[in-house]
Order: sequence, then structure tokens, then C-alpha cells
Amino acid sequence: MAREETKRPTLGIDYGECRVGVAFSLGYVPRALAVLPHGDMVSLVKRIVAIAEREGAEQIVVGWPLNADGTEGEQARKSRTFAEALAAATSLPVYLWDERFTSQEALHQMIAAGTRRKARRHRLDAVAAALILQDFFEQAGVSARRVSSPGTKRKGQEE
Repeated sequence: MAREETKRPTLGIDYGECRVGVAFSLGYVPRALAVLPHGDMVSLVKRIVAIAEREGAEQIVVGWPLNADGTEGEQARKSRTFAEALAAATSLPVYLWDERFTSQEALHQMIAAGTRRKARRHRLDAVAAALILQDFFEQAGVSARRVSSPGTKRKGQEE
């Protein structure tokens, strides 16, 4: 990924089975936007696409919670499946980004900032999404994996 691409308006997603954190950035300091209830996949994808359009996002980065050894576990597969559904619903480029430990880091930051437990519960996933974007920008998107919608294959993409 070219360094210039990481400076584009970007929506960040921390995907979870119950809640989905959403953050936005113009290429630098990300801001937590919302925590959405998951609901059904079709509705969730529509809500995310609507937020991307409203914010003027030019790309979407979905956290990909790989195992500590870099392999894809069950939650990472679910995040990838969500990213593929999102890619099928929008013309924006969608990327997977290794987000190991971002939820734990978000929790530690919120505790250190004195955020009350109830507020942490309502904001944690959005803060994690902001951390995903922060890491994505700091690393200039190197190692981001572009997602294709199911059934499509990009030139040079592995099966």
C-alpha cells in the first residue's frame, strides 16, 4: 500500500459479534465515532456504509484479530467474512489490519484516563477502532490486506 493511501479519510472498524466499534480519521488523529449493536449482517453492513458515506471516507480498515502466532482463528475468520460482505456492498477499498491486543490496549487507556466502568463498556469498541486506525497510519498501511468481495479474485491474490 502506498504511503499516500494511508492519509486518505478512513473509517476504522472493530468488529465483534455483539458490538461493532467505529472510528474515523482524515489520516492522522483518529476519533471514536460510535459503538453499534451488531444485529443482522445485512443491516450492519448498510449502517457501516451509510456512516462511511456521511463521513466522506475513501477507504475502510477492518481490524483482523489474528492469533498471537499470526494465524487466523475463529474471530479473525468472522472479521474477514464481515470485511468481504462490506467490500461487496461498497465501491470503497476495504482492508484487513492486524489488530492483535487493541481491545486490551483500549481498556488500559480508558482505565488510565479514569473512565468509569459503565462509560468504558459503552465506548470500548469505538476506542479500539480508533487504535486500529492509529496503528494503520503509524505503520503507513504496510501489511494491510485488501479485501475482495466473495467470489471475486484480484490479480495475484491467493485463494
